[in-house]
Amino acid sequence: MKIRFNKSTKFIFLFAIVIIIMGFLILPCDDQRTYISYKEFVRNVDLGIVENVEILEKKLYFKNKNDDTKYYTDNPETNNFKEYLLLNDTKIIDSFGEDEVISILDYLFYAIFFATAGFGIYKLVSLNNKDFKVIKKNNTNFSNVVGLENIKKDMLKTVDILKNIEEYKQKGIRPPKGIILEGPPGNGKTLFARALAGEANINYIATKGADFQSAMMSIGPRKIKNLFNKARKNKPCIVFIDEFDGIGERRNYAGTGVDKENNRIITAMLNEMDGFSNEDGVLVIAATNSYASLDAALIRPGRFDRKYKIDNPNQNMVVNLIDMYTKNKPLSNSVNKQTLAKCFENLSCSAIETVLNEAAMEAEINNKTEIGIDEIVAAGIKTNTVNIKIK
Repeated sequence: MKIRFNKSTKFIFLFAIVIIIMGFLILPCDDQRTYISYKEFVRNVDLGIVENVEILEKKLYFKNKNDDTKYYTDNPETNNFKEYLLLNDTKIIDSFGEDEVISILDYLFYAIFFATAGFGIYKLVSLNNKDFKVIKKNNTNFSNVVGLENIKKDMLKTVDILKNIEEYKQKGIRPPKGIILEGPPGNGKTLFARALAGEANINYIATKGADFQSAMMSIGPRKIKNLFNKARKNKPCIVFIDEFDGIGERRNYAGTGVDKENNRIITAMLNEMDGFSNEDGVLVIAATNSYASLDAALIRPGRFDRKYKIDNPNQNMVVNLIDMYTKNKPLSNSVNKQTLAKCFENLSCSAIETVLNEAAMEAEINNKTEIGIDEIVAAGIKTNTVNIKIK
């Protein structure tokens, strides 16, 4: 993820550089001074040669009369040292000691470091809001989805309510807030939600449960809030959450820190869905492979009003899927689609597509223009998907 620094961040870094430069300018450099033993320094003081002395914690910086050379020696750290210098008419220069300067610079460094780190985390969280991309031009529609005609009809009516809230409100009808699609993976739950948005010509935001998980506390709930804020700004809008069981699992109040963070995410989700009004124009579609594991409070009617089961395709649907997946990969006349559909029984849509794609690759390797029985059998073995036996 690329982070772009705004003016505030640039100012912090510029300020840090200025502090470092000031430190080099303020702190004296011993390399520019000549060292003299303390014994010789005392002799010069007694003779009245030393003009002034700057007392630091461990060192003495001094200058002799009529001499432009800068000297330094060790600090004896005795109690009556200042009195000794004054009795010998030696001027004492009050100095902001090196150690004090270093302490202040250390304080400023750590203050800038933690401020920058905190600001960086804030920006990372803010940038996550940009990950929720609003799809406004969606070319996917129900022609890309095989079967499920009854569900398509129900969902189109739901979207019509979403788009014409005031009209249905006068009839005492409110739009559903959420819909759950349950079923084994690979049967097009994600495709169905996207196709619904395309068919209805409304905005669409696709997410997954893992998008809201974070090692840092309270980041997940903030992402939930960011997601729904963006959806409301782009209403009417469908919000699709794949792998919903990743964030909607039943709450565990005696669990670990991860469980507590998951509880906060669910609470944030409840608050957002309860905050929907009839004018919101946001529909949440959640897909899960494990409906039984979801939190009961989250999926109750009034939050998720409907649940549709999307199972593996039946034989008629499989025949249609074969036609779709071999549109640009022609089957040999020797392959009976009905027989092949029986071989694909209990397979998901994605598994069927994988087998037929692998069969097309086998045909290409064998320099064949059509997919034959041998290629399909070989593809079933290679993908470890199904043991196809076609007579």
